[in-house]
Amino acid sequence: QIQLSTGSSRPIAIIAADFNNDTQLDIATANHGTHSVSIFYGYGHGKFSHPMTYSTGYDSLPSSLVAGDFNNDNYVDLAVANYGTHNIGILFGNSNRTFEKQITFSTGLGSHPYFVAVGHFNDDGFIDIAIANSGTYEIGVLLHNGNGTFANQATYSPESAFPYAIDVVDFNQDNRLDIIVTNNGLENIGVLRGYGNGHFENPIMYSTGSHSSISLAVGDLNKDYRLDIVVVNNDTGSIDILLGYFEGFENQTRYSAGSNPQSIAVSDFNNDTQLDIVVANYGTDDVSVLLGYRNGSFAKQTKYSVGSHPISVAIDDFNNDTRLDIVVANSGSNDVSVLLGYRNGSFAKEARYSVGFSPESVAVGDFNNDVQLDIVVANSGSNDVSVLLGYRNGSFAKETKYAVGFLPHSVAVGDFNNDVQLDIVVVNYITDDVSVLLGYGNGSFAKETRYSVGSNPKSVAVDDFNNDARLDIVVVNYGSNDVSVLLGYGNGSFAKETKYAVGFSPYSVAIGDFNNDTRLDIVITNSFSNNVSVLLGYENGSFAKEVRYSVGSSPESVAVGDFNNDTRVDIVVANILSNDVSVLLQYNRGGIRYEATYASGGGSNLQHVVIGDLNNDTNLDIVVANYGTNNVDVLFGYGNGSLENQMMLSTGSNSHPTSIAIDDFNGDSVLDIAVVDYATKEVGLILGNGNRTFASQTTNGISSDSRPLAVASGDFNNDNRSET
Repeated sequence: QIQLSTGSSRPIAIIAADFNNDTQLDIATANHGTHSVSIFYGYGHGKFSHPMTYSTGYDSLPSSLVAGDFNNDNYVDLAVANYGTHNIGILFGNSNRTFEKQITFSTGLGSHPYFVAVGHFNDDGFIDIAIANSGTYEIGVLLHNGNGTFANQATYSPESAFPYAIDVVDFNQDNRLDIIVTNNGLENIGVLRGYGNGHFENPIMYSTGSHSSISLAVGDLNKDYRLDIVVVNNDTGSIDILLGYFEGFENQTRYSAGSNPQSIAVSDFNNDTQLDIVVANYGTDDVSVLLGYRNGSFAKQTKYSVGSHPISVAIDDFNNDTRLDIVVANSGSNDVSVLLGYRNGSFAKEARYSVGFSPESVAVGDFNNDVQLDIVVANSGSNDVSVLLGYRNGSFAKETKYAVGFLPHSVAVGDFNNDVQLDIVVVNYITDDVSVLLGYGNGSFAKETRYSVGSNPKSVAVDDFNNDARLDIVVVNYGSNDVSVLLGYGNGSFAKETKYAVGFSPYSVAIGDFNNDTRLDIVITNSFSNNVSVLLGYENGSFAKEVRYSVGSSPESVAVGDFNNDTRVDIVVANILSNDVSVLLQYNRGGIRYEATYASGGGSNLQHVVIGDLNNDTNLDIVVANYGTNNVDVLFGYGNGSLENQMMLSTGSNSHPTSIAIDDFNGDSVLDIAVVDYATKEVGLILGNGNRTFASQTTNGISSDSRPLAVASGDFNNDNRSET
């Protein structure tokens, strides 16, 4: 151990940063007893300079500090929360290992700022400051003016709480920083979602069951790509786990379409990077195109005439001009309409091509490997599919038909046997099965193979639900009010169906990752119950129980896409009886649900929490300092948000640990634990073995007039080993 004396200053907070750009880590402390900050410059071999001390003002009682370059001169500066004088002090770093005299920015009379954090809140290239003002029960935000000064504080009230610890993260994954605060005095924590312009929503409060939440840590505990929160509760001797989760969709917004809209698809028709909508209107023999705006709303429809009773629509570039075109199946005139796009969101007059009797569904793919898109149509009246091979100019050859089951209603394409040739799957409404036709790669197909599904299958879609690089099938069963999932073997055959209940008279299906966990989910339109069912997917290809969202009258078709550019998948539905489309934008609030409380035992007096993978199983674990019971708790994570019962590691009789840091201190690629033992004036080291066991604590004494409160770790001597 190397001792760095701060005299009788009573340091209460510590950080490590390179303040003089010499690639060596330095140390800064906030000294509660002497109203100052001290800087220890690192020499690179584990030794440090004598402290350079800077006043934070008479009776300032600095309680927290953070490093950042506040004037963009490439030298690290300091921001200090001055609890006693109700302000934030900024000390600008110079190139000669010194700091300017502190300048202060008021946080308001009686505010008592206790904790400070920094981040870019408005994307102006300058660092802003967030403050927990414990005296006025507020969160303060100081926005940078761009000249080394800050605007007057803006405040946000987390109810009548005592803001204690604060952190800045992008909690709802919208590329805008949010603020998380623990509230001492109320049984909750607060999340303030950032708008990206320097302003924040009012806090959303989440219960913790404790009146004394004093420390927090943030990480993905259940591997769902959403941040979770761990909170230390000092009064109850426990920690709370609050998991981030998928909140669902806002109430629908509806837009007029034609009469009896039957089918819907989305893409960008006018190359403005915003998704647009096309709807097939069965009753008015036309399609409606609604161009999208950046905020997720849509312009008034533009209509284009097609054949009789259009019932299905698909989108792609049929003439290789990099402009999207539309194909429509016309059930009344037994043909398909192709409308070539002009790039500005408008379309040429239709061209028609004959198919079988009463076409119900259309899909697109290159079936003969000529780099020209082809069309496949399911003909419900003639119990077959029509394949029309495409020419370079956007026209199509005469159909070739292939027999399938009785009353085919929907068709989709994909490579089911991994031979790089597209295959076809069709749902057969009367025979309660699907037909799979494997492609030869020359535009022709093998005879069908059938697989049983539910009653009256109505719609089909394909994707890889279990991440095994083999395409799977999902089928909507209109008669049995469920969906069938058939996992693919990769050789063109499929496992027996697994069924999942949905709403009444389900009609259509679409696939997307709605909760950003990299696992595919499904959405179903329920035509009789006037809603959609969302089923979130698991990694093994199974699905959670449905969650329903109201839409218009008799929804029959669904498509998905990000309509408002918030990186979250939204839903659009065609409602046949209300003659409109419903748009459901996904919530972007970063919701949290209370998951579990883990007790550390009576009298534990929890002080500090950190997160890391201590046993190298890729799951995050939790370490807590227990001041009252003289130990640290390790709770190993299962990777699903739950934890094992704690393992208690003694820090010695009457040691009263107050702070912990985790790092690999002995170079064995396993995380170890460093502990500040306040009462015995020691820093303890507990080495991890990587197998859920730990060596006994070894200690290093600190000067007799010290009461250590906090610890940090880093490589202070550039030997590729961490020190504390």
